[in-house]
Amino acid sequence: MLMTTFDPYKEFLAMREKMENISRLMQGVENSPERPKIDFIPTVNTREADDAYYIEVDLPGVKKEDINIDVNENVLTISGERKLEDSRANDEFYRVESVYGKFERSFSLPEDVDEDKIEAEAKNGVLIVKIPKAQTIEKTPKKIEIK
Repeated sequence: MLMTTFDPYKEFLAMREKMENISRLMQGVENSPERPKIDFIPTVNTREADDAYYIEVDLPGVKKEDINIDVNENVLTISGERKLEDSRANDEFYRVESVYGKFERSFSLPEDVDEDKIEAEAKNGVLIVKIPKAQTIEKTPKKIEIK
């Protein structure tokens, strides 16, 4: 049996090299021209009622003019930009935890929605998207007579 001495420094250097390789890989992905520039991801709550589905997106400080909602091939996409107010842009802050910039969230819609009746409302920093369910005609059992 071959015995080797454990060298923690050697293990640390190998781990560091692996982390640097991962970092280089991620930088390539972040700088890829195919990847859209996303600065933050707003939080979302989804729920279902008897007549509709609801998507509630937390967008404090975002004007409704800066929000886009699109439906394409059964996917609803909410995108926009949270802008730093010009009056505050030159202020010197001690700490900034708010995130500004572009955002985008996409949701696959169920089959039973009526895309033509989707509504959206911005209230108190929350965007509420109502996605009505398609009205289905209840079919009653019917006896078919053979002629």
